[in-house]
Amino acid sequence: MKLNTKQTRIHKHKRVRKKVQGTSSRPRLCVFRSNKHIYAQIIDDTQGITLVATSSVNLNNKESDNIRPNCDTSRVVGKQLAEQSMKEGIKNVVFDRGGKLYHGRVKALAEAAKEAGMGF
Repeated sequence: MKLNTKQTRIHKHKRVRKKVQGTSSRPRLCVFRSNKHIYAQIIDDTQGITLVATSSVNLNNKESDNIRPNCDTSRVVGKQLAEQSMKEGIKNVVFDRGGKLYHGRVKALAEAAKEAGMGF
């Protein structure tokens, strides 16, 4: 039986999650990309809690005028996530691309977080 697009992404995500595990010292940066928005959160898998979360939905009013599902918005979200994580004392993370390719908006978010000081 052939898998549809959503089932394929979930299958890939499960395969990635077998290898990617966040700890207290190095939590997991999880990215979810929808058609309109991009979401990112830093998760400690040992305790099962979200430490920091942000998305293109939560951008402040100055930046919300230009919200479009593109790489520029993803860069803003990545930079904002890195700033929030630095305030919490999180510098190194494990990157979880969520079954998506490391390309386009996912890559833009990751690169912006790296430029803002996060380590993968």
